[in-house]
Amino acid sequence: MKEDVKKTPTDSGNPLSVGSIVEGRVVARDRSALFIDLGNQGTGIIYGREFYEVKEVIKSLAIGDIVHAKIVEMENEEGYRELSLQDATKDINWQKLRELKDSQEIIKVKISGVNKGGLLTNINNIPAFLPVSQLSPENYPRVVDADKAKILKELQKFIGKTMEVKVLDLLAEENKLILSEKAKTEQLLKAILNKYKKGETIEGKITGIADFGVFIRFPVVAPDSKEDSIEGLIHISELDWQLVQNPAEVVKVGEVIKAQIIDINNNQVFLSLKSLKENPWEKIEKEYKKGDTINGKVISFSPFGAFIEVLPKIRGLCHISEFASQKDMEEKLSVGNSYDFEVLLIEPKEHRMSLKLVEKK
Repeated sequence: MKEDVKKTPTDSGNPLSVGSIVEGRVVARDRSALFIDLGNQGTGIIYGREFYEVKEVIKSLAIGDIVHAKIVEMENEEGYRELSLQDATKDINWQKLRELKDSQEIIKVKISGVNKGGLLTNINNIPAFLPVSQLSPENYPRVVDADKAKILKELQKFIGKTMEVKVLDLLAEENKLILSEKAKTEQLLKAILNKYKKGETIEGKITGIADFGVFIRFPVVAPDSKEDSIEGLIHISELDWQLVQNPAEVVKVGEVIKAQIIDINNNQVFLSLKSLKENPWEKIEKEYKKGDTINGKVISFSPFGAFIEVLPKIRGLCHISEFASQKDMEEKLSVGNSYDFEVLLIEPKEHRMSLKLVEKK
């Protein structure tokens, strides 16, 4: 009866060199070395530092098990090929990650930590980073004043949670991965957004407020979509015709409003609240011209000058250069009081008006 011979994977006969990844069969072990049969390529050994770095892995191996290893020396003094189990595992893991990146496959990761820039995790023992900018809209931290400490507190809620992500970038030299959560929905979102056009009016609910604007979630128009709603952004400059310093003064979380789509770009919907309101600058252009005198109330001071409310939602600037100094400006004007100003410039399209104080003789 012919004896059944187990074939060793490295019997292919391909030439090997330092750095080659080989497959072999565990044939023997002792307290400080593991011996690998590489078929017609000889016998490999894992010992010394390479042995102790993966000691726990080696404990789980049995005679006959197939392993991958990396050649670190072609032949030592005893005639063995010196191998590294750890380096081979790392190379194989990076190759798998490259394949994940190329295929755009969605994977699940467990968040293990945070920093001010995003979330921390690992894939196959390789550190991975999920930046705040790559979080899905529903998980993006909604912090009104963009305070880093508050953002960090919001991110800490994700520790221990499992998230679905894609591999966005590989930083092999830094031994780090960059992940994206929002990338998993981009294809789906693109199909949904094809149903919308610039100029359309939508109705949605305010879901979050940040220092740069507000988030609004509205129903999708695609009946066959798995998503029942999507989220857009109203930038702070699109909230009102007047200068808005705090978005929370214009809208509240949970409020239902109508907004107009002004742009769809890079799978993001940008909306405007002010475009559905009457433009007060059109009115002032008809009523006033350069050289006219207009009465206005001082709203606030800045290093640039004084902001003057001349009509509801219309503010002009009396530039600091119209005064001898900041102190001179604050002596001649008081916040909350009204004065007469000469119109130096009106630019309705730029929403800009320059004023000069009319001083009493």
